[in-house]
Amino acid sequence: MAQTCLKCLKYTMCLVNFLFFMCGTAVFGFGLYMMMNSKVSSLIPSLASLNLANILFIIGIIITCVSFLGFLGALKENRCLLIAFFILLFLLMVVELAAACVMLVYEGEIDKFLQDDLQRSLQKSMKSEKSGNSTYSEDDWDIIQTTFNCCGIYNASDWVDKIPGSCCSTPVTPCNKLWEKGCYTKLKDWFDDNFLSVGIGLIVLCVIEVLGMCFSMTLFCHISRSGLGYKL
Repeated sequence: MAQTCLKCLKYTMCLVNFLFFMCGTAVFGFGLYMMMNSKVSSLIPSLASLNLANILFIIGIIITCVSFLGFLGALKENRCLLIAFFILLFLLMVVELAAACVMLVYEGEIDKFLQDDLQRSLQKSMKSEKSGNSTYSEDDWDIIQTTFNCCGIYNASDWVDKIPGSCCSTPVTPCNKLWEKGCYTKLKDWFDDNFLSVGIGLIVLCVIEVLGMCFSMTLFCHISRSGLGYKL
């Protein structure tokens, strides 16, 4: 009975890690695609290198590597791979919880930092439009405003008298109606409305990581008792 349960645990761990490996590959591929085709990088000048494409790329690599370790460690019953999988999962969970705590404690400072950076980006875009020079920032704002049906940071008045066509909510020319909400306001409202869902998602992720650590440690202990520690 015990052997059956351990085999079930082993193949369950293999299946779950394989699914996460596929998801990680998809996230990695999507991040790579965005890096090659998207210009959205200048909305937050201070963190220009830490844009959405790069974040997805890094997350995809992490998920792929960790899940591969878990899959191979369970399949081959290798103690080294299993303990490496356990340590990486533990570190990831610590980083996630630390990041969540920092965001809660320094919410006001982060909020002000984002608003100031967005203001600088918008001012740069307005100056480039006034001088007739095309910049990434201008393209970035057009993409964001068209995608999320918003205008400016708080509302259309942020653009003063240089309102771009991407702020138009109707396809007619000249534009007779603008998007009412700003992009930052819309994002903040969405986060406030879905704060509980985001919290539940983080808790579920931590539970999955804890289960992964428990499964890997159970297999590790079983292999140690069986004398199969370095089976290849």
